[in-house]
This record gives sequence, C-alpha cells and structure tokens, in this order.
Amino acid sequence: MGTQTTNSKLGYILAGLLLAILMASMDNTIVATAMGTIVGKLGGFDKFIWVTSAYMIASMAGMPIFGKLSDMYGRKKFFLFGMIVFLIGSILCGTAQSIVQLSIYRAIQGIGGGALVPIAFTIIYDVVPPEQRGKTMGLFGATFGLSSIFGPLLGSYITDYIDWRWIFYINLPIGLLSLLFILIHYKQSVGHSEQKIDWAGAVTLVGATLCLMFGLELGGHTFAWSSPQIAGLFAGFAVLLLAFLWTEARAKEPIISYRMFRNRLFRASALIGLFYGVAFIVATVYIPIFVQGVMGGTATSSGLLLLPMMLGVVASSQIGAMLCSKLGYRSVMLIFGFIFLLGISLLATLTTSTPKWLITVYMIVTGLGIGASFSVLSMAAIQHLSPMQRGSANSTISFVRELGMAIGVTVYGIVQRNHFAAGLADALKGGAQQVGGISSDPRVLLSPEGRAAIPAPLLEKIAGVLSGSISYTFLWALVPTVLVICFILMLTNDKTVAEEDESAAQPAA
Repeated sequence: MGTQTTNSKLGYILAGLLLAILMASMDNTIVATAMGTIVGKLGGFDKFIWVTSAYMIASMAGMPIFGKLSDMYGRKKFFLFGMIVFLIGSILCGTAQSIVQLSIYRAIQGIGGGALVPIAFTIIYDVVPPEQRGKTMGLFGATFGLSSIFGPLLGSYITDYIDWRWIFYINLPIGLLSLLFILIHYKQSVGHSEQKIDWAGAVTLVGATLCLMFGLELGGHTFAWSSPQIAGLFAGFAVLLLAFLWTEARAKEPIISYRMFRNRLFRASALIGLFYGVAFIVATVYIPIFVQGVMGGTATSSGLLLLPMMLGVVASSQIGAMLCSKLGYRSVMLIFGFIFLLGISLLATLTTSTPKWLITVYMIVTGLGIGASFSVLSMAAIQHLSPMQRGSANSTISFVRELGMAIGVTVYGIVQRNHFAAGLADALKGGAQQVGGISSDPRVLLSPEGRAAIPAPLLEKIAGVLSGSISYTFLWALVPTVLVICFILMLTNDKTVAEEDESAAQPAA
C-alpha cells in the first residue's frame, strides 16, 4: 500500500503535491489582482470577466470527471496530465494579445486545475500512513486556504514591479518542480480497474455546470436577470441537471455515485463544504473592499490585512485535523463552526469607526473558523469509502465547495450592490451624478485617484453607505453560516483511524 512509501520519497511526494495545490488554487486570486492592469494593456473591458470565469467554469466542470477517471485508471497519470495542461495554458496566457485569447487560454488552464487539486488530496490519503494523516491533511488544507489570501499579495507585487505576464510564467518553475517530484518518486500503489466511461454523465454534468456559471456570471451585468438569455441558461441548467441525475442513476460506473451519498459522513461533508464555500468567499471578497473603500487603504494594505485571517486558517487547519483522532469529526467541526459563526457575526458589526486592530481580531477569529473545514472535511468525506472511490469523493467535495463560492460571489454581490445603490440614493438625494455614476459601482472608491476626486464631505457620506452595505452583506452571510452548523450536526463522531485497515473501508453501498 501507499503507506509503505519511504520517508525520503514521501517528503518529495508531499512537496510536489503542496506546490501543485498552491499553484492551481492560487491562480484565480493572482489574476483578479492584476486584472485592472491587464485590461489597460489588452483592452476589452466589456469581456474581462471571462478571464476569471473561464478558469472557474473549466475547473469546476472537470473536477468530478477527473476524480472518477483517477479511480478508474490511476492517480498518477491524471495528475501529470493536469499539470502538463495547466503549464501549457500558463505559457499561452503569458503570450495572449487580447482579452478573448486570454480567456480561451485560461479555460485550458482551468481544465488542468480541475485535475490537480482533488487528485492531489486523494494521493495524500493513499501514501501517508494513518497516524500521520491528521497532521499532513492539516498542512494541505492550510495551503488550500492560504492560496485565496496569499494570491492577491503576490499578484499585486508581480504586476507593480515586474510585468503582468509573469503572473502566469511564475507557474512554470513551480509546476515543473512539482511534476518532476511526482513523476520520479510517486509509484502508483492503490489498485484500480479499467471500466466503461460514463460519457452521458460527463456531457450532462459539464453542460449543467456551464449553463449555471454562464447564468450567474452574465446575469445582472451583460443581461438583465429577467432577460430571455438568462432565463434560458437557468432553464438549460435545470434540464441538464435532471438529465445528469437520471443518467447517473442508471450508469454502471457513474461520475458521481449515489452510493457515496448514502454514506452519512460523505453526505454531510458535501453539504457543509457547499455552505462553507458561500460564507468563506464573502469574507475574502468584502474585507479588502471595506479596507480600500471605507478606510482608504491601498490594494497592498488590504491584502496585508488578510494576513491575520491566513494565520488563523493555518492554525485551525492543523489543529482541527489533529484533533479528529481524539474528539471525532462532529465535535471538532462544531467547535470551529461556532468560531466561524462568531467571526461572521463580528464582521457584521463593522462601521466606519471600527479601528484596524479590531478588524484584525475579527479576521483572526474568522480564519480560525474557516481553516479546519479544508482539512477535516476532506478526511471525513472518504473515511468509510474504499480506495477505489476516494478520487471521486474528493473531487466531488472540491466541486461543491467551488460551487458554493461561485454562488456566494453572485448572490452576495447582488445583495451588496442593491443595498449600496439604495443607501447612496437616499444619502445623496439624487446627487450621485456628482461622482460619475458611483451609485451603481463603488469601485471608484477603491483607488486613491478616485477618492481624491470626491469632495471630503461627500466622500464621508459615500464611505458610510459602503460600510453599511458591507456590514449588511455580512449579516446575510450568517444564513449559510448557520446552515453550516446545522449540517455539522449530521456528521457522525467517528475518529480518524489509528492504523491502516483497508478492509474496514467499505464501499458506500
């Protein structure tokens, strides 16, 4: 078994997987930071949203498919395939001459990213001895969480001091090193059998994901929510989702097996991951906006303010994973779930007079509540599944978390924008024209130049409205956070196994 791996080889394997997870999961946040510069160089302001969306859509659509294929044909070949495709996409992105080209190349990157992260987590479980899994999964969970915070800092530095194309080229040395470590040191150890590929399931899943993501990305921006285009996309999502569910119920080897959902630990972990994703993305998106728009900080200072949350993520990811062998999954997740609830509640109290040190405290609490979910849920989801199901299970957990984040960005973006627009119209009583249409877009407040162009009394009013809209958004983010607590209660209180016993890993039938 994978637990026979020598310590020296295991170190190289873990280093390779860590690099891959950091690179793939950090990519979107690096690009988002540099987007203003990229649009300034390449043009295409009306299409820039697709640079980020193309990666997310391709990655999400591929996750469950690559996870299942890794169960069927082996982890190593699909991890290496994902890395090669990701690096090819990175090279192409660095050479892009237009926003359209860049969006296409980002989709290629996303295909590779969809294979890397879930398979990397599965390989960990295959090669790490049971007594070390808690500590190791904590480290990898922390890396996954850190990516969304560290990415903006690295992206802003590269864009400001080197060149925006290097946000893609920097992947090459990292990715090649990861590929080399896995290629040389990881020997396929978990048994697998070649089976018939569920093509109908793959097509309907990808189609449903595309319709949902296009609908969420285009709705309210390119097209009105009530437009035939958006209604058609959501209708397409519903039809294809039903077709996917029907197909999976009849497929011999489905992409996402219903049998896994009969397992209580897996089912609860998937639901917790979905709503954690919704609430988590609200914190990471709106804290920087609050710092820049309300407090007048720079992009770098707002990114640095997220560092306390990063420290909280690292600590709780490690602590949570290690506690699972002593307290059990439900007890551990309840502790950190209530900490997360406290963190979001504190963020809902933000005002223009909240000092930075207090925001730092709020972020540490929120980070402590988030980190354990990255490690503990991955461990819980595959606790009672056979090695033949681990790839599919891990990729499904990654998929639903990403889905939650995509839904969270859209839904809470609407909540914040509508509250901001209504509050501004009331505060300025029709005077919003003085600031160039800021009533529908507060981004002018995020740059020092934009703030300097607004008279001080007016700026104070606008900052107050923005602060109120962000606090209101955090207040509504308590809904998915409370749902997280509810679904944590569905977990069993199983503890991580102390010794390897593959015969105890039951197919989730």
